[in-house]
Amino acid sequence: MGLVALLTDFGLRDAYGAIVKGAIAQVNPWLQIIDLTHQIPPQDVAAARFQLMNAYPYFPKGTVHVAIVDPGVGSHRRAIAVQLESGFLVSPDNGLVSGVLSQNRAIAAVELTNPHYWRVPSPSLTFHGRDIFATVAAHLASGVPLLSVGTAIEIESIVSLPIAQSVRVNHTIRGSIQAIDHFGNLITTILGSEVEGKVWSVKIAESVYRSNATYSDGEPGEILALVGSHGWVEIAANRDNAQVRLGMGWGSSVEVILREG
Repeated sequence: MGLVALLTDFGLRDAYGAIVKGAIAQVNPWLQIIDLTHQIPPQDVAAARFQLMNAYPYFPKGTVHVAIVDPGVGSHRRAIAVQLESGFLVSPDNGLVSGVLSQNRAIAAVELTNPHYWRVPSPSLTFHGRDIFATVAAHLASGVPLLSVGTAIEIESIVSLPIAQSVRVNHTIRGSIQAIDHFGNLITTILGSEVEGKVWSVKIAESVYRSNATYSDGEPGEILALVGSHGWVEIAANRDNAQVRLGMGWGSSVEVILREG
């Protein structure tokens, strides 16, 4: 039995997420479907990129990930599918899959040009998630070869979001905020492996916040830095919302300061 994982910005109030599941079931009702989330902020491709990248390693080989955050739906942006060593990605070509591709080797990619694997020959210009992405994913999860669903494209041509990478200069690592989670924790582009075994703190503007092992190590309301379960340095507030407290957003600059132990 194949496995399809869904990530969208459709929310839970409307039936859009369920409609996508129905389109998958029309192709193959025996597929297993898992919701990663339907609560991506509307049109927030950067947030979707991070959540997909964070979730991808925890799924079994062969999983088909369908990621639908598509502010360009109906435009000339490509609809694509990518085959990796451990599974497939089906998504608009808007940078959403670039996080996964930065950590996993892609084998092949196609633009979804074969209407035989769409729900209808003339898909809705406002709901490609239902009419193209969902049904193509269902066919891939049912064993249809990648090259059957579209036209081969160069992997290097897939759109990548302009996320600034971390840069180390002497005892300072400069990075930025790449995601903000439900709790208001600010997740940076600095890998936890960069600070492992070191004494470190995070500098934001003129303020410096010490590193901790857990969220509860500080006093209630205290801003602190730690390595999250996702493996990235993050800034949090004990029992509070760091995003609100600090007024930071996606792309805001941060620095990690390394000290001698």
